[in-house]
Amino acid sequence: MTSKKYLPTLLLLLASITTSWGQAVTTAVPTNADGFSKIMTTAFLIAAVLLFIIVIVVVVRTNAFLTKQLIRLESAKHGIAPPEESIELQAVEEDFFTKLRIKYWENPIPIEREGDITLDHNYDGIRELDNHLPPWWVNMFILTIVWAVGYMWWYHWGGDGMNQADEYKTEVATAKKVIAIALAGKANAVDESNVVVLTDAVALGEGELIYKNVCVACHGSKGEGTVGPNFTDEYWIHGGGIKDLFKTIKYGVPDKGMIAWSSQLKPADMQKVASYILTLKGTNPPNPKAPQGTIWTAEGAAAQDSTSAK
Repeated sequence: MTSKKYLPTLLLLLASITTSWGQAVTTAVPTNADGFSKIMTTAFLIAAVLLFIIVIVVVVRTNAFLTKQLIRLESAKHGIAPPEESIELQAVEEDFFTKLRIKYWENPIPIEREGDITLDHNYDGIRELDNHLPPWWVNMFILTIVWAVGYMWWYHWGGDGMNQADEYKTEVATAKKVIAIALAGKANAVDESNVVVLTDAVALGEGELIYKNVCVACHGSKGEGTVGPNFTDEYWIHGGGIKDLFKTIKYGVPDKGMIAWSSQLKPADMQKVASYILTLKGTNPPNPKAPQGTIWTAEGAAAQDSTSAK
């Protein structure tokens, strides 16, 4: 039978699709909207593949039918009996798959019944048949409706799927986290060669907290100086620029008793506390320690290209 000729190919393709489906379900369990979306996409692809296979079968069968018709026409034109007419044809019972295909995919009106569906109007001998819609078209239309209802329920009426607005919010939140991680990594890449003064209130507030935790004991709560030098005047021992101060905090001044804070503070934290210390200049706190070092100016530091620190 004709349909059996295509059965092995169809079974092989279906086996391959089933294997792919199993892998998709294994790797995309529907525990969230993303898993459900992957399974729906896989189902759609499977349906598309099956439709493609069916179309190929129909095209092959149509081509065979048209070829036979062409042979009949050519045979009649030359007065030759068609090959099949010389053989007594035997009635062949249709198998299950053929019946299924005809009923749910094609369901054609037999030629002998065309008179029942011929419309009354006639255009130069051309008559129109009132054919019903092909079952494959109707079935696909019903499937799209079912799909649409499932989609609306999952993404809009109470399912776990995220609609476009929710997806946008989630992606924005994820992007902010990625940006924060990137900025954190960039901040910790700071050293004495590229450090700059921070001026935003949040960074300076964090710098103040660090100062109160690690610097107050030697430099006073207001930067007036105790064991260590005064931060509020114009005098600096190792330079008063941001790079100088960062270097001093990082490596310390061991011969004066100041430890290297690089083992306890991140580069970003050293930048913040150094920026905060620079804001103490000219604040005139009570009981300031006497000036130490020399007057430091930014112009002089730029001329010397200095990277030393206080």
